[in-house]
Amino acid sequence: MLFLRQVCLSALRRYQARTLCSDLLWSQINGCTHEDEVFSLVERNKARLSEKHVGTALNILWQLQKKRPFLLRTSDYVRNHSQFLSLCILAENKVEHMEDEVIVDTLYSILRLNVEDHVSLAKVLVTEAWKRLERQVLLSMPALSKFALCLYKQHRHFSPVIGQVAHIVDMKLDSIQDIRILSVLMISISEVITESFQDRLLHKAELLLDEKDQVHFNSARRILQFLQNVKLRYHPLLEKCNRVFLENASHLDIHSISHIFGLYEQLGFDNAEFRLIAKQLLSETIDDYYDPETFAKLFFSLGPMAGSKVRERLLVTAVHMAEEFSSNQVLMILKTMQKMKCRNSHLLKKMASVLHKHLDSYHVLQLVKLTQYLVVLHCQDLELLAKLKTLLLGYLKSSVIPADTVAIIRVLAKLPSFQVEEMIINKAAAVLPQCKLHHLNCIGTALLKWSHHGQLHWQNSSELCAKLLQKLGDCGFQRLQKVNNLNLLLEELPYVNGQWFEEVLNEKTLAMCQCLIDQITWANVLPLSFFLIKSNHHCPALFDRISSVTVENIDKIPPSEIYFILFLFSALNYDPPDNEEFFKTCIQYLTSKLSHLETYHLVLLGHVLAMAGYFPPVLITTIFNVSFLSKLDAQLKVLPDTVKKRVHSSLMKLNRAVCLECPEFHIPWFHEPYCQHVFHSRKRRINPQRQQIHRMLTEILGGIHYSRISVLTPYYYEIDFECILDVNKKPLSYMAQNIPLDGVGGIHLRHDIKDERRKVLPPGAQRIALEFLDSKAFSKDYSRHLKGEPAVKKRHLEMLGYRVLQIPHFEWNSMVLSTSGEQLEYLRQQLYGIW
Repeated sequence: MLFLRQVCLSALRRYQARTLCSDLLWSQINGCTHEDEVFSLVERNKARLSEKHVGTALNILWQLQKKRPFLLRTSDYVRNHSQFLSLCILAENKVEHMEDEVIVDTLYSILRLNVEDHVSLAKVLVTEAWKRLERQVLLSMPALSKFALCLYKQHRHFSPVIGQVAHIVDMKLDSIQDIRILSVLMISISEVITESFQDRLLHKAELLLDEKDQVHFNSARRILQFLQNVKLRYHPLLEKCNRVFLENASHLDIHSISHIFGLYEQLGFDNAEFRLIAKQLLSETIDDYYDPETFAKLFFSLGPMAGSKVRERLLVTAVHMAEEFSSNQVLMILKTMQKMKCRNSHLLKKMASVLHKHLDSYHVLQLVKLTQYLVVLHCQDLELLAKLKTLLLGYLKSSVIPADTVAIIRVLAKLPSFQVEEMIINKAAAVLPQCKLHHLNCIGTALLKWSHHGQLHWQNSSELCAKLLQKLGDCGFQRLQKVNNLNLLLEELPYVNGQWFEEVLNEKTLAMCQCLIDQITWANVLPLSFFLIKSNHHCPALFDRISSVTVENIDKIPPSEIYFILFLFSALNYDPPDNEEFFKTCIQYLTSKLSHLETYHLVLLGHVLAMAGYFPPVLITTIFNVSFLSKLDAQLKVLPDTVKKRVHSSLMKLNRAVCLECPEFHIPWFHEPYCQHVFHSRKRRINPQRQQIHRMLTEILGGIHYSRISVLTPYYYEIDFECILDVNKKPLSYMAQNIPLDGVGGIHLRHDIKDERRKVLPPGAQRIALEFLDSKAFSKDYSRHLKGEPAVKKRHLEMLGYRVLQIPHFEWNSMVLSTSGEQLEYLRQQLYGIW
């Protein structure tokens, strides 16, 4: 009995000594400050390392790398060290004994150290974690999110184990209160979730973003990545994420800023305030980016919004660094040059010379993008373009994916002087049955271009092209006939445009939308409005449905989306049956949400409402305020040129409308210099039909001095023809009134409108403004409905004292007016008809 007691005590002491020694070893591993210290401990204590020690050692190796700047990390050294291999073997042998969190931490650490996915340890760790999930061993939410992220990094997007993780998240979603954990899980399971589960995740993310005072910008960035993964532009969540970035601005670096800009671009979102902050941050540290990777990101982020001096510095640095750029970095530089509309010949030549050595490393869609960038930038390297053509044709011959085939055909059509081979036509014909509407549109557009430019040279090419165009139309009709879901149809429509679609499928597509009119909801009124704006058709049934759905669901639609719905009605000059209620509801909602709209969005909104004849006081007084206009000027400096021009133009038109229609606001007209600049910098072409009308007008009135052509009115409306008739409908001579007719060949431009700012006319006399309206003034359908801009112009000219006569092109060019005499009589009736 005494002997047994001694044996037990001895065993206990040995166990305690071993535990004490092991704890000491674990502390030593945790205390390491360099990788070599970890490897030294591993080498001296291999026999004593437990699964806990091994997991800790691998974790410490990653933590040491994490503390270093990205460019100073030594992951290659760590992975290639002999003791790292020993650690991996020990971990693989002890994986069954590891605790759940240790397994996940070990997998995460080796992946962050860039260990290949196919290494046996990574496979064993994933398998063991999967087994435990199948045995319903519930990992903690932090461990589950880390495991899910590991699977995502291994590109196991559709793996059954990801499905199991998604099931657990579905069951436990209500208990998740950490936005970081949720955001990691969201991107990891994004490919295997249902639409209803997706909606629950979005709602949960919104709640957590609202509830938490401090949210790390990486959590918001991951939510953006989730939206990109599921191809969803969910504006409320985008705005909340943007708010997080603004709040964390001081913590953003070039890598996070470029990533955010990239995601914003893919999601079709922009924010001027974020642009301003990013520009300031990057401009202050521009000299810190001296390696190719970070400089390429700087060029991508800062280039499109840089001032002239910074822009020049970026271009010069890019030229010096060109030889060091990787294939992806060259692609990024060229993409940004296209965005900047920068055709710097020196940099373009440099990029082209570097591209020769990178061409073989691009996959097919990268080659497509590359070719597009070079064509848009007018690259003159014919050898490079020839190589690209050869590579693209090679990919086209072997392509079996319809989207790739269409992308290649689309970009080949952009190449200058491209001789079309019969193989291309045959390849296009082969994929037609599998094509979506925008694919059909790309092929149709390419065929029309090649046909019009005479680029089809083989025998019977015209006949083959005609047959393919017929087949294209048939495939489009068949695809539309099979549509029974409006949302799926709308997903295809943002990318269709151009002559072929307009001539062949536009009306059929609109008819199908009308067949699915009951499927219009608050969630799809925006894409439907986009399509209707682009189609430029007058569709009362669809317009009415959009109006009623908007009114019924106004609180569910983001304010920025309401603008585009209003634009549809204003631009196409349509009043729904409940017109007053529709605009009143939208205005009340928007004026309560002005803080949710960007500064320049308020200007665009104000202009759209003014076109419809609405001037909400709170909106007008907000816009025409010195501090607001100063803020607008600052933001316009970082916005794309197209947006900048549109906002400037909208502000001028809004200023003009307020001055004319709402003098009670006492808003001054301050756009005289802007209008003069636009007028004098514009290329002017006199339409032959307008010249014909002017000659006939001269004949009717009795001389050249009785009318003027291309006249500027107060507030800078330009009218085609102006004349003055007295009380007896007799024309008054401009020369008799001392109004100069400065011009050549009977075409008179009044450059200075100040001299004649409302000269007093004889009693009973009236100014006549005669306008020739071309096809742009009307909708494209058979109704030929007058659009918003010419309708507003008529309204304003009448306020300025004109009697406005509008001559629609379809009347002037009709069979009824097929002779000059009939046209002359038509003009005479317009002038001297009932006042």
